Amino acid sequence: MTNTLRIIPLGGLGEVGKNMTLFEYGRNILIVDAGIMFPEHDMWGIDVVIPDYAYLRERADQVRGIVVTHGHEDHIGGLPYLLVDTPIYGTRLACGLIEAKLAEHKGLGRATPKRIAAGEGFRVGPFEVEFLAINHSIPDGVGLAIGTEIGKVIHTGDFKFDYTPVRGGGPNFTRLGQLGAQGVLALLSDSTGAERAGYTPSEAVIEPAFDQIFREAPGRIIIATFASLLSRVQQVVNAAHRHGRVVALAGYSMLKTTEIARNLGHLEIPPGVLVDLRDARRMADDRVAIVTTGSQGQPEAALARMAEGTHRQIDIKPGDTIVLSSTPIPGNEEEVARVINKLFARGADVLYPPLADVHVSGHASQEEQKLMLSLVRPCFFVPVHGELRHLHAHARLARQLGIPDDHIFILENGSVLEFTAHTARLAEPITSGNVFVDGSGVGDIGPAVMGEREILARDGFVIAIVPVSLATGEVTGRPELVSRGFVYRRESGDLLERAAEKVWNALQGGSSRKRPAIIERTQETLGRFFYDETRRKPMVVAIVTQV
Repeated sequence: MTNTLRIIPLGGLGEVGKNMTLFEYGRNILIVDAGIMFPEHDMWGIDVVIPDYAYLRERADQVRGIVVTHGHEDHIGGLPYLLVDTPIYGTRLACGLIEAKLAEHKGLGRATPKRIAAGEGFRVGPFEVEFLAINHSIPDGVGLAIGTEIGKVIHTGDFKFDYTPVRGGGPNFTRLGQLGAQGVLALLSDSTGAERAGYTPSEAVIEPAFDQIFREAPGRIIIATFASLLSRVQQVVNAAHRHGRVVALAGYSMLKTTEIARNLGHLEIPPGVLVDLRDARRMADDRVAIVTTGSQGQPEAALARMAEGTHRQIDIKPGDTIVLSSTPIPGNEEEVARVINKLFARGADVLYPPLADVHVSGHASQEEQKLMLSLVRPCFFVPVHGELRHLHAHARLARQLGIPDDHIFILENGSVLEFTAHTARLAEPITSGNVFVDGSGVGDIGPAVMGEREILARDGFVIAIVPVSLATGEVTGRPELVSRGFVYRRESGDLLERAAEKVWNALQGGSSRKRPAIIERTQETLGRFFYDETRRKPMVVAIVTQV
């Protein structure tokens, strides 16, 4: 039906990351963002998580365009996996980051996103789209006003109201108020900071803390932050220039993003301040600052390798001052704490929130969220981007401002919200979920494999090699047991000997000589024995070998 607008989130609801929302009008689909989510602690071996694109694959001919609100990975990281041949729209910085990302994936480097500035509008199929000036922790972030024949929907993207941003202009309150006066059918608004009272501080409040650190640090200063948090990189450059230090970059994504930002004019670096990391190593420690990736404790990132002592160019030593200019993404707290402890163990002084004011959020707090609601005055409200607790907290604010409870929709990934000009209702949901990216494999790791990895990580495995006669098919002796991650052989030899004897006795009593029956009986016997003896459930693999 062309008089019905359907909004379908594929990611970003009930979680932090992989933000993606579909706007469907008739046989036309507009995609807003295509992000990734970094794996949770129990997603063993997974590199990144993307939304399930099955619904889009079946309707690829209906996709009219992809609109990107900003250049963070949780909004653009999924584009190389989406493989939808359609125009991509974004701001200059977002498009620069997208082009670099697509170029790294074979066969995708020829895509040319269309650059749109904040305040400009354009048409995508039946959708009228306008980029709205807002602020976030990356320059060139925008909200969206998406119009169809039945009304206008505002999608804030990730936002906060920053009156003194380090780079770029402030939010366009006038335009938001104009849209509200004209009438807004629905508001989809960032909920990540909905539990935080008051206002999110401006990026500018970090300047005094950085100034003090650069004035007092006796040796090298190493600042860890997101590669895309370009305002923080600019602040480090400014502080270094004031205090006579050079700045070096560590981490591939930091080098790449900084290069793109400089080329697009989003970073101003005075001559002589930025140096190669190899040159910085030859300078006096009190003249050097290093900006690195790894603020979330990722084991493969530069900071974690420094903490482990495995970084090829940087050895942490007493006198170093390490600054974590970030707060942990939910789920990353343990990894971040582990890195901090290891840095302390190497003799460094480590500063991080709340010990020092070295980070502010890029997401609106409650008063800003209420201001957005008051400016836009939507008929219907949908909190987006955040865990379920964040969505409920945001909905509570909307109720306080007088939006009726039946006009507020807390959705899940896969929910389908249908709008007419005056009504909204939940329709039959679509299938949604997580797709795991592991190395070069996309989607080939499912729940069964993840379950096996969990068992291996928790209880290890035991392999039983069962000898059978080539002539008769009968078991000819006790199996040989090999254990990894379950028990230490030298100290638990008796346990494994008794386990082998148990299997030998069980197989002698078996009536079948067929390989599947021998494998099944071996695995059942060992699984039961090990649980009775240790209260553990290792993965048991039986291999039948002919002798």
